[in-house]
Amino acid sequence: MDWAERAAELRQWSRGGVRAPHKPLLLLYALGRFQEDTDGELAYSAVEEDLKRLLAEYGPPRPTTPAYPFHHLVGDGVWEVRSDRGDGSPGTGVRELRATHAAGRLVPELRVALRREPSLLGRMARVLLDANFPPSLHGELYEAVGLELEPAEATRLTAVRRQRDRRMRELVLTAYEHRCAFCGYDGRIGSVPVGLEAAHVRWWAFDGPDDVDNGLCLCALHHKLFDKGVLGVGDQHRILVSQRFVGHGGAARAQVTELSGRPLLGPQPGTAPVAAPHRAWHLTQVFQGDPRPAAAAW
Repeated sequence: MDWAERAAELRQWSRGGVRAPHKPLLLLYALGRFQEDTDGELAYSAVEEDLKRLLAEYGPPRPTTPAYPFHHLVGDGVWEVRSDRGDGSPGTGVRELRATHAAGRLVPELRVALRREPSLLGRMARVLLDANFPPSLHGELYEAVGLELEPAEATRLTAVRRQRDRRMRELVLTAYEHRCAFCGYDGRIGSVPVGLEAAHVRWWAFDGPDDVDNGLCLCALHHKLFDKGVLGVGDQHRILVSQRFVGHGGAARAQVTELSGRPLLGPQPGTAPVAAPHRAWHLTQVFQGDPRPAAAAW
């Protein structure tokens, strides 16, 4: 059994690039808890709040419930559920899962494989992250689900994922003249840009191409905020800031809220700007809530 490949092929509801990372998030969480207790069960009532937070922070913008993956992950052969009614999930209802004291854990075969081959846990986690989230979120997701991996365990797998174009970073940075498209940061050490990254607008994990019209040159801060849905790109390529973002200090205002309504800096003439379909995907699948009014006339 190739458990890493099975993790990459979790059955998810999908239509037109819609994000549905419910099952991957539950499986990542279960792997993290397995490190703590290889035989322990996860009572739904005990982990419901943890799963809610994960879905709220890393799931799609639309409302969702942890009961969905707790029930449906059983069908992928990596997760089992039992309740007062016996083996098997009692259903997808939150009240039902609570009332029947439903509890889940990794299936016995997977637990045996993880004990026999400890590096398997890291490979499965990497596959789940690569298939569902941008690299800027991987480190904090490890922490959020409680995974502690050795560097060797986090080695990327190439057999179960398409290859990225390594030229994209340089092409995007060149297109935006090596400065952040949101704030203009253009720091260097000597001749080497530092703190600048090529962000995918439509995430690579969701068929976002390695093309300049799907990229933005962003500083590390704004790349993270863009991938977390705090920032977006609207019509006429103006910056959007989520109304859900809260920051009272001067730095938060200068670096985030005062960006609302500003035009992007770049790309340089002759280079394709971010394509409308990619902007639309990010606004529906990543951007959180409604945009703030423009901070000032631009």
